[in-house]
Amino acid sequence: MITVNAMGKNCPEPVIMTRAALKQGVSELEVLVDNAVAVSNVTRLLEGQGFRVLCQGNEGEYRLTADKGSSDVTGTLSSPPSSKRSRGGARLAVLIAGRTLGREDRELGEVLIKGFLGTLSKLETPPATVALMNEGVKLALSDASTCDHLKDLEGAGTNILVCGTCTNHFGITERVGVGTISNMFEILEAITGADKILSV
Repeated sequence: MITVNAMGKNCPEPVIMTRAALKQGVSELEVLVDNAVAVSNVTRLLEGQGFRVLCQGNEGEYRLTADKGSSDVTGTLSSPPSSKRSRGGARLAVLIAGRTLGREDRELGEVLIKGFLGTLSKLETPPATVALMNEGVKLALSDASTCDHLKDLEGAGTNILVCGTCTNHFGITERVGVGTISNMFEILEAITGADKILSV
């Protein structure tokens, strides 16, 4: 069994280290991480490759034990869910790094970003991915006026990726009401794998 020691590693290192171990063709491994966001990201990666994952420990020290057991699932390293093609056309990725649309007038900017997301959710071909980073992660809070629009997008097939490093920084991870707490590696794969990128 291979051990991946990602203790003290910042996002997206735990995912990158785990992917490197998977490329060796292992069927059993354990991954050591020190935060819940890393647990979520690494677990999602492993389960996507057909591994059964057991998590032990608590904040500050987690041990993920993964194996394929007698499963017939083999597969190769797959692209994240964000790489799915939007209905009827090219894949669009939208990167949002702020709580407002524009910077000069914050009140107007908040109205505009809400209208932007609401309109985006009603497009005939919704984006494949919406990635939220920096203050943009606050748009996904369960009590934010924009959360319902993001839920509508998710319901239409858009992959909502919320930067875990950012939610940790702001201390709001537990308040996120939509999407997947993600990492820089997954977000970059989704964005660079898109046919078009819109940065807001």
